[in-house]
Order: sequence, then structure tokens, then C-alpha cells
Amino acid sequence: MLAPFACHPDQSRGRLHRESLSSFRSPFQRDRDRIIHSSAFRRLKHKTQVFVEHEGDYYRTRLTHTIEVAQVARTIAGVLGLNSDLAEAVALAHDLGHTPFGHTGEDAMERLMAPYGGFDHNAQALRIVTRLERHYADFDGLNLTWETLEGIAKHNGPVTGPNADARHAGPLPYALAEVNAAWDLELDTHASAEAQVAAIADDVAYSHHDLHDGLRSGLFDEADLMELPVTGPAFEEVDRIYPGLEKMRRRHEALRRVFGRMVEDVIAVAQNRLTAAQPKSAEEIRHMGTTVIRFSKPLYQELKAIRSFLFHRMYRAPSVMQERARVTQVVDGLFPLFLAQPALLPVEWQADVRAAEDETALARIVCDYVAGMTDRFALAEGERLLGTAAPRSAT
Repeated sequence: MLAPFACHPDQSRGRLHRESLSSFRSPFQRDRDRIIHSSAFRRLKHKTQVFVEHEGDYYRTRLTHTIEVAQVARTIAGVLGLNSDLAEAVALAHDLGHTPFGHTGEDAMERLMAPYGGFDHNAQALRIVTRLERHYADFDGLNLTWETLEGIAKHNGPVTGPNADARHAGPLPYALAEVNAAWDLELDTHASAEAQVAAIADDVAYSHHDLHDGLRSGLFDEADLMELPVTGPAFEEVDRIYPGLEKMRRRHEALRRVFGRMVEDVIAVAQNRLTAAQPKSAEEIRHMGTTVIRFSKPLYQELKAIRSFLFHRMYRAPSVMQERARVTQVVDGLFPLFLAQPALLPVEWQADVRAAEDETALARIVCDYVAGMTDRFALAEGERLLGTAAPRSAT
């Protein structure tokens, strides 16, 4: 049973291109399935989360991260009476627009695309699901419902207006502006509760798995985590219940408690806020002026300490920074090369190249191509076309 403030499939605003309803799947189930079967989703398996894809078999990739986000989103949505299919669809699509090499590649692409309308991975995800996936006879993209597109665009909050995050200052990235011009996504309001769940599930997943991956990489150890809030008490509890537990089991037991603490906190806060506000519809959620799905203030402050630790000890560790510099050179080399010599793009991209009216249009085509690359393909193209060093052996 869905709560009154959930997104009900029979009340969906529909699709940009009209389609008949499925006889056995709701509109949001169809969205989820189309995302899973998309080419962009498959490419996530060879895209960086933190460590470049070739660096080890056990580190998270964008794909495994996305699956974990979707699992958390379904759990939270189900407890709160929200539409789990919509929450899962937004979660599965939320990173489709990421470049190779994670945030390193995104930083490079933002800089390179600054003269051509900017770059943002959420906006690029919208471009992928509305234009770049070309498999259906009747339309480009996946023809997702308005609610899923809205969730992709603003799961992190309003993009325009007084409630917009400061990170969204300035003109809209062209990819977002194009989609919004075709179909108003109401960028000045909050997204549905389901999209908010997908956003918080992203925070839960990466806060949890980056601790796992950092430990596995040797960039820090359990003794370091004993000094932090949330993680320290979790290890202490495991040591009290299971004294002398083998190292890997101890690690897993502690971090699953960290995971559980975050999920339980989000659910408790959401239940309290929803009970107090008594929203009668999904539309009321959008116009509340604040999020209903969030961490409590005490836990949020504790997680800030953990994220600060991860930033300094993991994201900016010397070995990670060395790799960041190397892969930045690949993106910095490939983009201007393809822009100057678009004939180097694959044959299936040449029709778009011929249709490009100016350098800006061509740059956006090159951006689509480079941003869509996997880590391994970008590295291989860098070696073939630029003579950059081959990737290190896996560890």
C-alpha cells in the first residue's frame, strides 16, 4: 500500500512520446527496466568510483555503487510507503552521466566544456536517457516518465530558485536546459520523496563502501577508524560481542553497523517529519520548501567528520592523486584531439558531426563521446592516439 504522498503510477504525468500502457508493468517499473537494459548502464561496470577500474577486482565501480544505492533506496522507500520502483529507477539512473575516471574525469570535462555550455553529470544523465540512447524505433532516448526525469534532474534538491543549492549558481548546463525546455521539470521545487530517497541512498552507500575500499587499499586501517565517530563505537561494539574476531569478519561486522545506523537514522527522521507535516500528495512534498528525507543533525555532523577523514586520507592520498593526474591527461588530450579532428570519431558518430552547425555543437558531440567512455577504453584510446602510458597492473 502506497502512502498518499507517494508517487502513484496511475497518476504519472506520462511520457514525452505517448505509449500504450504495459499490461503487467507499471510505468515506473518500465522506466527501471529500460535503464537496466541501456548501453550507458552496462558501461558503468568499467567506470571509476574512487579507484580507477583496472586497479583491483574488489573495489567498487560505478555499477556496483549504483546497485548498492538502488538496494538502499528500495529498503527506505518500502518502509516509508513510497513507490519503491520509482526510487529504484532514479537510483539506477543517478550516475549514468558520469565520465570515465569518476570525479577526476568530471572535473576535467567541466573545465573543457566551460566555453560550450558547461558539463554536469546529472544533466548528462538526462541527455543520455532523452537523446543518446538510440535503440527504439519511435523515439531517441528511453522515453522515461516525467517523474523519473524529474528525479534525475533534481534528486539533490532544486536547481533554480531561492531554494537551489549554491553549487547550481550560474546558467543551467545546456543538457539540462534542453530537456527542461522540451518538458518543464519544475526545477525550482524539490523532487518527489522517492527521488529524495535515491539521493540519501547515494550518501549512505558511498559513506559505507568508501570505508570498505579505503581499508582494502591500505590507505588507512581499523585503528584510524576507532578514532572517528560512528565507526569507533561500531568497532567497540563488535569487540565487546565478538572478542578476538578474525580481522575481515571484524571489519565487516563493524561497517555493517555503520550502514545500519545511517539507514535507521534516515527512516526515523523521515517518519517524524512526515508525521508532523501530514502531506496529502506527492505535490505537497515538492512544495514543502525543504527535504523530508535527510539525516538527523547529530548524525550529519558525525558523518561530516568521516567524510573529512576520507577526503584527506583517501580521495587526496598521494597514490590516488598521482593516478588522478595521469588520467586527467588522458581526458585533456582526447577532447581537443577529437574536436580538432572529428573524423577520428567512430563512423556511427559522423552523421551527428556533419549536422553540427558550429564549434559548440561539435564540442557537445565530442563531450558525449568522451564522457561515455569507460576507464579501460579511455586509457586504450589515450595510448593509441596520444601515446600515454599503459595502465598499471591490477593490485
